[in-house]
Parts: sequence; C-alpha cells; structure tokens
Amino acid sequence: MSRFEGFGPEVQQWFEGLATNNSREYFTARRDFFEESIRGQMNALLSELSERFGGEVKLFRQNRDIRFSADKSPYKTNTYGVLYGSGIAAQGLYASISADGLVAGSGYHVMARDQLERYRAHVAEDDHGPDMAKLVAQAEKKGLEIWGKSLATAPRGYGTDHPRIDLLRRKSLSLGAALNFDPDISRAGGLRFVDTTWRAAAPVASWLDAHVGPSVLPGNRPRRGR
Repeated sequence: MSRFEGFGPEVQQWFEGLATNNSREYFTARRDFFEESIRGQMNALLSELSERFGGEVKLFRQNRDIRFSADKSPYKTNTYGVLYGSGIAAQGLYASISADGLVAGSGYHVMARDQLERYRAHVAEDDHGPDMAKLVAQAEKKGLEIWGKSLATAPRGYGTDHPRIDLLRRKSLSLGAALNFDPDISRAGGLRFVDTTWRAAAPVASWLDAHVGPSVLPGNRPRRGR
C-alpha cells in the first residue's frame, strides 16, 4: 500500500484545468499525474484509514455516465471513494478531492422508498426521533453540514407542525465538512480532518444503520455512500 502524502497545490490546479477543459485530450495528456497524485493518493488515504475504522475501500470511476445526461462532459470534477462496512457506518464513509478541497462525510445519500418509510416512521415517533434530532444538532455544533434533498412541504401523513418536521422533510441525509487547499493539504492535516469528520458524523450514521438500514425492495441494491 502506498503511503498517503497529501494533496499538493498541483492537484488543485489539475482540477481547475479539468473544469476549464473537460476533454479527453486534457485528461489523457495529464493522466499519469492523475493516477499517481490524485487517484493513487485518494486510495492511499482511504486504505490507511481503513486500518483504523475497518471496511472495504471502493474508488469510483472518473468517467461520467453520459448516456442519459444532457451534459456530455466526459469526466467528473472530483475524485472520490467510500469505506464500506466499517465499524461506525456500515453504509459508507465518504471522501472526495476536487479543486474546492478535501470533503469527508457519512450518511444515507439516497434513500429508496422503503428506507424513507422506515426513516420517517422512526423520526416521527417519540422513542427514537428525539435522539436523532439531538445527534444531528450535536454534529452541526462540531462544524458538520447537512447534505441531501428535502421536500418543499411535509410528507404525506405528517403535519407541518410536527416538532421534527425539518428532518421528516428530508429525502436523504448525510453530514460532512470540507478542508480547503492552503495552499496544499498535508498528510497530517488530511488524515486528521477525515478522521475527525467521520467520527463526528458516526452517531447519525449509526442511528440510520440501526433504524433504516439497506433497502429490502426486490431488485433494489443497497444505497451506499454520497
């Protein structure tokens, strides 16, 4: 396993160039740098952290799926991966690098219909719902942001005056934070940031694992990661 050494300012410049010229020509000419200093370092970061948290490293392809998209840009403008099956968040611990910096988080980025039903039922009831609200508030106090989409109004069957209506409106729920280039992201700083962010998001992720879990709909794969 390669040692994680951090992300230098050249990494930010590479992504800025890709955003300006998202083409096969740009990517191919700079592929060696991408493989070693970006994808290779993201793999090293996740692999090193997997020794602390457990879980299996999954890196995602840089190519975009453009079959059903009006945007035909061939490449994603971030490089990201997930630790699946860790001891603190079974559905995934997420990390991403882009021109905006290093991002880390956890939660349920997408929830299938049966997951949403379980999520809302447990958030609404008084046995477990207040605990979730408290855990989210604690994570926000630690500097994490809530990610994911919400309904514009209350979901069917729930009143707009419910004390946890903001959580009930959510269609997905993840928590995370970002670390900017300044001018780089060091080895120690990157590891510390991701470790701290994952641990801060873990209580919410654990609640979701305990009360929502993967989808059990026929033919529906578990929804993991961001």
